[in-house]
Amino acid sequence: MSPKVDPFVQHFRASAPYIHAHRGRTFVIMFGGEAVASKDLRTLLYDVALLHSLGVRIVLVAGARPQIDEALARRGADLRFEGDLRVTDDVALQCVKEAVGATRVELEALLSMGLPNSPMAGARLRVATGNFVMAQPVGVVDGVDYQHTGKPRRVDAEAIRQRLDDGAIVVLTPIGYSATGEAFNISSHDVAAATATALGADKLIGLLEGEGVLDAEGLPPSQLTPDEAEQILRSDRDLGHHVERHLAAAIQACRGGVPRAHLVARQSDGSLLRELFTRDGVGTMVTSETFEGVRAAAPSDIGGILALIEPLEEQGILVRRSQEMLENDFDRFTVIERDGMVVACAALYAYPDDSIAELACLVVHPDYRTSGRGDQLLHYLERQCDAQGLRRLFVLTTQTSHWFRERGFENCEPNELPESRRSAYDHGRRSKILLKPLG
Repeated sequence: MSPKVDPFVQHFRASAPYIHAHRGRTFVIMFGGEAVASKDLRTLLYDVALLHSLGVRIVLVAGARPQIDEALARRGADLRFEGDLRVTDDVALQCVKEAVGATRVELEALLSMGLPNSPMAGARLRVATGNFVMAQPVGVVDGVDYQHTGKPRRVDAEAIRQRLDDGAIVVLTPIGYSATGEAFNISSHDVAAATATALGADKLIGLLEGEGVLDAEGLPPSQLTPDEAEQILRSDRDLGHHVERHLAAAIQACRGGVPRAHLVARQSDGSLLRELFTRDGVGTMVTSETFEGVRAAAPSDIGGILALIEPLEEQGILVRRSQEMLENDFDRFTVIERDGMVVACAALYAYPDDSIAELACLVVHPDYRTSGRGDQLLHYLERQCDAQGLRRLFVLTTQTSHWFRERGFENCEPNELPESRRSAYDHGRRSKILLKPLG
């Protein structure tokens, strides 16, 4: 009997591949002024400090829209937007400077904290800020003069890298500077996307207010391509300002060469860590990369296949296969890999003289057995049979016959098997034989 594993130990061990993968990587993390004003800001920065301690190079991009609105309200000034873009007049620019300055000081103070008995104890973080973002005015658009509202012109990536190389966390705010010495109010989302692109960051991470990105059925999609994300953005659904701007930044960054952008609901405790250190995460990832796919097995997959099948072998559901056997037969296996882990496998043994094939060792990781991956593998292998001119597919099973029967397999007798397979049939196991015509 296997010893019981403590859940903490199990989770910590499961996070190890991600700790290794993230070390030395550059993440740009963007969040709105709502996060800065929240009582949860301290906890969020604890998690940022933890990432830093694990070797992640971090650039924080903090918004300040609610703080700017409050500063304008205190002065009795109007809030003026054209579409989603603030018109920044002289009074508004002073409010932007006031709000952004306070935001920067708040972040620097909390990141400097090192009290005993707190998560920041011994952290000794260094924070770097500066004139890293060069800006240019939006100008006059459709007859509207946006005055001191700007957009990123250039990000001084080399200067940011120097601060990251020195071990600092870089903090950026929504102000950019021009060569003529002017300051411009810039969308923090534009700053984040431009910075991630200029740095060649490994990830852009957006911490969303509310539920995050939802599809047409009201469910959070785990993965989107930039084109799929753009379709959501262009739909008639009211996504809310925060989601729209984060989604647009994710699309821009991915199309600019950032491999992955993650959009995570900020108000869920620990969501940043769960997104980065668990296989399925808790948010929506926008990526042009193949995050998961069906492919032929490689020798490097043998360990992953063994890990999948060994629990079922111990239960007597599968016939035992040694590592040597897998090494000889790995080219018969097809696997589904998810973010570097084999989560499903199956083997196909062809008997071309009889135009038939055997489906063997179809296994899906317990965490994914309700997600259709078994069907995905079966359909893939059926197409493989068709490509090879094989017209029938059979399987031997002791406990999963109903699953196969629901997918068109029917019971048959050993004498319907190819002769070589018939002679190797283990009558002691009394496996049920099921056959499915193809094509």
